[in-house]
Amino acid sequence: MKATRYVLYPLIVLLFLGGCAPSTHLRTPPETAVAVSPNAPNTLERERLTQLWQRRTQEGILADHPIGPGDVLELSVPAIEELKDRTVRVSGEGTIMLPYVGVVRTAGMTDKEVSTEIRRRLGKYMYHPEVSLFVREYRSRQVAVMGAVTKPGLYTLASGTDTILDMLGAAGGMSEGAAAHILFIPAEHTASSGPSGRPAASPLRFVTTTPLPAISKDVNPITIDLQALGRGENQMHLGVPVRPGDVILVPSAGQVLVEGWVEKPGSYKITPELTVLGAVAAAGGPLFPADTSAVKLIRPERGNGKIALLADLGKIKRGEQLDIPVRAGDVIEVSSSAAKMVPYGFYRFFTAILNVGATVPLR
Repeated sequence: MKATRYVLYPLIVLLFLGGCAPSTHLRTPPETAVAVSPNAPNTLERERLTQLWQRRTQEGILADHPIGPGDVLELSVPAIEELKDRTVRVSGEGTIMLPYVGVVRTAGMTDKEVSTEIRRRLGKYMYHPEVSLFVREYRSRQVAVMGAVTKPGLYTLASGTDTILDMLGAAGGMSEGAAAHILFIPAEHTASSGPSGRPAASPLRFVTTTPLPAISKDVNPITIDLQALGRGENQMHLGVPVRPGDVILVPSAGQVLVEGWVEKPGSYKITPELTVLGAVAAAGGPLFPADTSAVKLIRPERGNGKIALLADLGKIKRGEQLDIPVRAGDVIEVSSSAAKMVPYGFYRFFTAILNVGATVPLR
């Protein structure tokens, strides 16, 4: 019996020590994480989007949009057989080639300005030439809607009043697996400006054949938080007028990793409206030793940086603190409370005694 005791005591101690530590514990280096209040709004994103909205609404409606590469023009000069009914496409360099007229650089010009230039050049052949010019197809007047939408692709603007919301509607709306935010790249970042200060072309160089195009490192997209819009904040932002060359990216929801003192640590699919409280609940809820007053959400940022957001689950449940919506790549760390570890250690200690005692055969 004494020999059995000597065998059991070290085993109990090991079980006690093992019970005082979670199976996995994620630590974030302090130099890569900055503690931020979970209630602090992303004022920088809001400010960028508000400035863009103000600038574009002040510009007015683009009634006379400049011609760009890929546009198809229909030209008619009844007095000249070669130009009576002619269809021409604007080259990648922003020019067209016509008999008797030569090369005309149309980039940055409206259809009226191009018609005036053709009329001027034909003036050396006839008096007051009659020129009719019509833009049959605006290939340069397109906006890219990519990612988790029903019909990703390029969409032509119907008018200068079309908004981000209109383009999402044209793409069939967001798909079921879409994230709760949108990345918006204004044309100012994707197209060079012509002589008039307007984008001379719409290269949409970020659009590829992949479902979600890669974003160049020198471009900082504007993030539109759809959950904030749902709470009635910044309703104007989906009403930002779009311009040719804009890119709207809808990321997929992705997964969030829940680690530490929870029932079932692991990765969980992000659903619409999922928050820190919901993610912890999906992981089976916090264990007894968990410090629910300081749950940490670690979020990757551009440039390989990270920020840490702190959430008090108790205050969130009581409505004293706003919950934090989760994003793809987030890590939720539920650490232990020193005050709870002592009673939890005793609990595991006596549980281990009972379990081991039940397996010792009686003699």
